[in-house]
Amino acid sequence: MDKVKQYIEENQERFLDELFSLIRIPSISAEQEHKDDMVRCAERWKELLLASGADKAELIETSGNPLVYGEKMVDPKKKTVLVYGHYDVMPVAPLELWNTEPFEPVVKDGKIWARGADDDKGQSFMQAKAFETMMALEMLPCNVKFLLEGEEEIGSPALKQWIDNPQNKAKVMADVIVVSDTDMVSAEIPSITTGLRGLVKFEMKLTGPDHDLHSGDFGGTVANPINELSRMIGTVLDKDGHITIPGFYDDVLTCSDEERALINKAPYNEEEYRKSVGVTRLQGEKGYTTLERIGIRPTFDVCGIQGGYSGEGFKTIIPSVAWAKLSFRLVANQDPERIARIVEEYFRSIAPESVKLEFTYYEKGMPYVCPIDMPEYQAAEAAFGDTYSMQPIPAHSGCSISIVSDFEQKLGLKSILLGFGLGADNIHAPNENYRIDRFKKGIETAVAFFQHYAAQ
Repeated sequence: MDKVKQYIEENQERFLDELFSLIRIPSISAEQEHKDDMVRCAERWKELLLASGADKAELIETSGNPLVYGEKMVDPKKKTVLVYGHYDVMPVAPLELWNTEPFEPVVKDGKIWARGADDDKGQSFMQAKAFETMMALEMLPCNVKFLLEGEEEIGSPALKQWIDNPQNKAKVMADVIVVSDTDMVSAEIPSITTGLRGLVKFEMKLTGPDHDLHSGDFGGTVANPINELSRMIGTVLDKDGHITIPGFYDDVLTCSDEERALINKAPYNEEEYRKSVGVTRLQGEKGYTTLERIGIRPTFDVCGIQGGYSGEGFKTIIPSVAWAKLSFRLVANQDPERIARIVEEYFRSIAPESVKLEFTYYEKGMPYVCPIDMPEYQAAEAAFGDTYSMQPIPAHSGCSISIVSDFEQKLGLKSILLGFGLGADNIHAPNENYRIDRFKKGIETAVAFFQHYAAQ
């Protein structure tokens, strides 16, 4: 591993320059104006995989943004690792809250500041550079395949459709999948993500009158869609943070007291956590600690709401339309299709006849669990032991990566979640950042994982 560290240090400046070439491409999958940028970013990934030592790399057309596929086959008899990542990023709004230009990376205080620095260009690029390091030092012990998509942030619709094809399944078939797109519990104490929450996200639209009305002439006689939308949303959570929708908790897997105790062994300082997000008090479901609420309990959130007039000054109207973007995070055993059905039934049951209700779904993803007795997990555990000199903590994540569950269902493959991000990295928010020491440590640990996994 000394040679590995030396190679990383000697090539750090080039590694960062290559990463910055990816970051500078505004590959925002949620915005159609960046369609060409998605192709540019995929092309750049192809170039970088080839430069890192892949035998071949190609762009694969899909119903959406292209996939990037690369491989290095050292021996068909040896194990094969499929490295998955995504090159799309979240929108940058609100732009005025950024301290730097989102797509012009800046290095300050030992961190890279830019959209995609962590999620997921920085983290997935660690895997490419780990691959390059093993190739350069002649220590690649098994076959490697790379699969990078451009739609993870919008639910991976094209990739999910693509892997339904038997020929495509055969192309990416492997023994295990490695994903670097998650966090550690702290910078000093390593952890391996053993659970991801599922997700249902959708837009709910209420329409009242067929055009905006004067609130003086029509107020009190016609339903106000914003009023009704607010009322309906307000019924979902009770005073104890419990979701009130009938049947919502029916399939929730209840963790044992022993499992809950293990979760709460992770390092956690409530005051630091509270200060890091700028609130005076934390809030959540009664009867559970903050760490439990994050990983093993389902949640409901209003992610955006729109309607009426919000410009300068005031406009006294009853708006015609109101929208809300809503999400439910799900835990083990909860089926997103069933949850979507009962949630829609609930809202329809409480909506007044005076408004029209419409639903548009963006993503339905299953939860994922990685058993800690898997040999692949144990290889990852040993790798962290090499690079951190301590055993990593198994940790449930509150995040969702829906394609990971699809890989398990459609390919029959488990994923090892080797994430090196931190809660302070501001992913999905202004001023996203990624620590350079985490970037280098990630490369080092990925190399160690390959050695331990191949030796099993």
